[in-house]
Amino acid sequence: MRDGYMLDDPLYAAWKAGHRNDPADRASWWRPWQQTITDTVSRGVAVRRARIVSEPVSEYIRFEYDVTFTNLAAGEDVRWLPRARATDIALPGNDFWLIDGSVAMVHHFSGNGDFVTEEVTADAAVVKLCASAFEAVWERAIPHGDYRPA
Repeated sequence: MRDGYMLDDPLYAAWKAGHRNDPADRASWWRPWQQTITDTVSRGVAVRRARIVSEPVSEYIRFEYDVTFTNLAAGEDVRWLPRARATDIALPGNDFWLIDGSVAMVHHFSGNGDFVTEEVTADAAVVKLCASAFEAVWERAIPHGDYRPA
C-alpha cells in the first residue's frame, strides 16, 4: 500500500540507472522467490497480489510495474488499484500477506519505506479484516495487462 519500499534496494538503484530486465533472459532475473511461487501454483494454489497506488505514480511504482512481468512469469495474478478508487474500503494499516485465509503476515516499514519487522498472526479479527479488505480491493483492481500507470 506504500508508494515506495526499500529505496536503497540494489535492483531499484540499477533500474533507476537504466537497467531493464530482459523477459527473454529468464536466467538473469529468475530468483528463488519466483520458483517458490511457481511450485506453489503448480500445486493448485492461487497466488494473487494487489497493489494500491497513488496516481500519478511514484518512480518506485514505475519500477514495480516494469518488473511485474517476473511475478506473472512465476504464476502470480497481479492487479493494481488507484488509491482514489479505494477511499471507501476499510484497509488494514499495514501491508500484509494472507495465507490460506487463516494467517496474516503483517509487514512493518519505516516512514522511509525500509523494512522493519513482520508479525504473523492467526487472530480471527485481523485475518477477517485482511481478507475482506483484500477481496474488496481485488474486485475493483485492474488486471496488470490492462493497467497503465498514470
